[in-house]
Amino acid sequence: MNFEDIKQKAQKYLVNSYAPFEFCAVSGKNATLCGIDGREYIDFTSGIGVNSLGAANEGWAEAVSKQASTLQHISNLYYNPTTVLLAEKLCNASGFEKAFFCNSGAEANECAIKIARKYSFDKYGDGRNEIITLKNSFHGRTVTTLSATGQDAFHNFFFPFTEGFKFVTANDCEELKNAIDDRTCAVMIELVQGEGGLIPLQSDYVRFVRDICSEKDVIMIADEVQTGVGRTGKLYAFENFSIRPDMITSSKGLGGGLPIGACLVSEKLGDVIMPGQHGTTFGGNPVCCAAALEVISKVSEKEFLEEVSKKAQYFKQKLQGFDELQNIRGLGLMIGADVKDAAASDVVKLAVKNGLLMLTAKTSLRFLPPLTITYEEIDLGMEILGKVFKTISEGK
Repeated sequence: MNFEDIKQKAQKYLVNSYAPFEFCAVSGKNATLCGIDGREYIDFTSGIGVNSLGAANEGWAEAVSKQASTLQHISNLYYNPTTVLLAEKLCNASGFEKAFFCNSGAEANECAIKIARKYSFDKYGDGRNEIITLKNSFHGRTVTTLSATGQDAFHNFFFPFTEGFKFVTANDCEELKNAIDDRTCAVMIELVQGEGGLIPLQSDYVRFVRDICSEKDVIMIADEVQTGVGRTGKLYAFENFSIRPDMITSSKGLGGGLPIGACLVSEKLGDVIMPGQHGTTFGGNPVCCAAALEVISKVSEKEFLEEVSKKAQYFKQKLQGFDELQNIRGLGLMIGADVKDAAASDVVKLAVKNGLLMLTAKTSLRFLPPLTITYEEIDLGMEILGKVFKTISEGK
């Protein structure tokens, strides 16, 4: 099949929930992908922060292949060594007590919501079940995680939405203090608001959230679905703020390309959920866990994380060389930038035509390259971006 054949079949047989760019990938290596047209494309997206080790990483592929040829699934009614080894590795590396495995970031957030409400119910009884999240946040696309998302654009069509969420302005300590009352059981935040425009929270605010949650016995949840697994130069982003949440949620880069989510809990929350109160058929699937075990084994190494930080600095320096960009921001290889005189969406569309894959977040450009991207791949991508800006300038 050629590109037009695939496009027509996609339009005929796939639900119209996406608006794909004019590109069809068939293979890749690290941050260089090959399209069905035979061209090479530099990948500054890593599948929206998923391919943490890049495309077709040899160690990752070997781990997945070995597990798939040994045992692909057994269910959580029985033990299997791969799932247990991943839980051990992840807990030891992150400093949390226990892990619950699921299939996506939204599911991990659903789990965190349930644990927070169950902890409060067990200790304080009914009625203390409200969760505070931030305006401009994004926590998933299930009905409940849409309800937790602090953007009005997502609160439409799918009524009725789940009750029990309150929204406050990011970085406003006084507003959060006034919002917490005897109905509050948790505060859930993204340390960098990803879908909200790549906006890091202020350090003083994050520490305030931690302090007031401890004071009020309110559970602090960090949604690390996009910021986790080395993306910010730390294994998890909360380490940049010198605090520790009561729970974090993880997904995207955790599986390196296979679907897996995790809810990691502190000691006081380790036994809140009892058998029969939460579950998933595919969560903890051995093949996905084998993939995640390979990812965590590499990403948790000090030298690897230091190299992510170095590449992030290099990446930002390259972006700062473009007069067309402003407000370059982010943590690690989770970077946002505003385009001065063009729409970010137009820049991304033209970049695809020139062999560069990028993302947007609201009106900004969003960069989430593989953590293993080489300096040569960064340079090639930036060269293409320069050509894109030149084309836009000449077209005006």
